[in-house]
Amino acid sequence: MRYDHVKRGVDIVTAAFLLLLSLPLLAAVAVVVRSAIGRPVLFRQVRPGMAGRPFTLVKFRTMRDVDERRGLLSDAQRLTPAGRVLRALSLDELPTLWNVLRGEMSLVGPRPLLMDYLRRYTAEQWRRHEVRPGITGLAQISGRNALPWADKFALDTWYVDHRSLALDLWILVRTVPVVLTGTGVRAPGCATAPEYAGPPAGRAEEHA
Repeated sequence: MRYDHVKRGVDIVTAAFLLLLSLPLLAAVAVVVRSAIGRPVLFRQVRPGMAGRPFTLVKFRTMRDVDERRGLLSDAQRLTPAGRVLRALSLDELPTLWNVLRGEMSLVGPRPLLMDYLRRYTAEQWRRHEVRPGITGLAQISGRNALPWADKFALDTWYVDHRSLALDLWILVRTVPVVLTGTGVRAPGCATAPEYAGPPAGRAEEHA
């Protein structure tokens, strides 16, 4: 209990400080997105949070809207050059600090994925929702999108079982070089990451 309260306090103070510090950068990125992609500047999508409860994730847009007439269907087709740079430097994630302030996310934790994935998880994979999702996490510093899904989920559940303030600090420190070098932004052969289709046949389990 003490860890959870201290972590929440650290999240609030750090997210508020970073939002204030990055105001000029937020404004600059917003101008870039407005010029290169158009309106809306922000991308909003419902994602599962702690205990699978839905919340609205806020990020900067990096992709054009789906448009069948223009051939904009896949992530690779919709991702803009400016969006690639924003993703590589994780600048698209800056508005997510607002989700941290609201208590929907933490600075460190398993990444919030898609609502559709909830029904595809095994019971063990579902355990990633025992904690608040994070802006960064153990999977993000260990390979990011280049990791296979099974490895990502294994790292997420390991974090759930071993979380501590010392581990969170270590993850935050390790995040800096990962962001600066753009490590693991894309999975092999993908513009971002492949869809998670569920566990291999015969391994699916019902979650609680």
